[in-house]
Amino acid sequence: MTKAIRIHATGGPEVLAWESVPVGDPGPGEARVRHTAIGLNFIDTYHRTGAYKLQLPSGIGLEAAGVVEAVGAGVADLKQGDRVAYCGGPVGAYSEARVMPADRLVPLPEGIAERDAAAMMLKGLTVQYLFRQTKRLAAGDTILFHAAAGGVGLVACQWAKALGVTMIGTVGSDDKAAVARSLGCAHTIVYTREDFVERVRALTGGKGVAVVYDGVGKDTFPGSLDCLAPRGLWVLFGASSGAPPALDMGMLAARGSLYATRPTLFTYAAARADLLAMAREMFDLMLAGKLKAEVNQTFPLAEAAAAHRALEGRGTTGATLLLP
Repeated sequence: MTKAIRIHATGGPEVLAWESVPVGDPGPGEARVRHTAIGLNFIDTYHRTGAYKLQLPSGIGLEAAGVVEAVGAGVADLKQGDRVAYCGGPVGAYSEARVMPADRLVPLPEGIAERDAAAMMLKGLTVQYLFRQTKRLAAGDTILFHAAAGGVGLVACQWAKALGVTMIGTVGSDDKAAVARSLGCAHTIVYTREDFVERVRALTGGKGVAVVYDGVGKDTFPGSLDCLAPRGLWVLFGASSGAPPALDMGMLAARGSLYATRPTLFTYAAARADLLAMAREMFDLMLAGKLKAEVNQTFPLAEAAAAHRALEGRGTTGATLLLP
């Protein structure tokens, strides 16, 4: 038996229960991983509240790093003792150990610490597909990124700087603005006292930006559309404030033939070859010193409820880890 966080009903952080669970041997195509660090992500709160449906009772969590304890039949590219990380597959990362589909496990190169990997896999690969695939950014582009001091946002600040992209970021306080700027965000907008649409228009000479990356949703709609240049792209990749209203396609026409998309990491990384290529690009930037995991909070795994309260209360910056 091992320990894990389980949920038997949806609701607030109080539904996160610390329980003993069995962990068996891996079957064909599987590997058993002993976790050393687990990533906390906003999608975990969607699972906990029922915004994203799970079959209950269920584990929770999508991101972790650790060491392979055993592999099942047919697993050729992993072995006992390998250091690995993941950010997808079945939910259940909030556990001391678990069995995983082996094709979701990414081997860690020398020089990448397990805690850094656990902090970067979901957030870093999210930025990879946003910046390199959903819209392939290039030096000289100007973008708007909401929640620039959040976990994904601080990775985006660094990646934008590495690409030579001018990033405008919205943040909730002056302290968060300073953090975002220190990591490469060219301009910050404190949305609690500034109109972000007016500021974006002022910063771009009235032109607007080529892309708005929006993980907030309801609270930034339709302002995100108003920040775009003609034929610009609105990328809604999350909804931390709730889902925006149904999109009237006429709004895109009226604002200059805009584009809109609702992508997910799990589509972009569905094939193992794509997952490994995305991770390789991220690891290369980390090893080159251009991308750093900003682990600003840690909690014992048993205190996952406290971590959820801090995340939902906007009391965190950068990445938060749960430690078994």
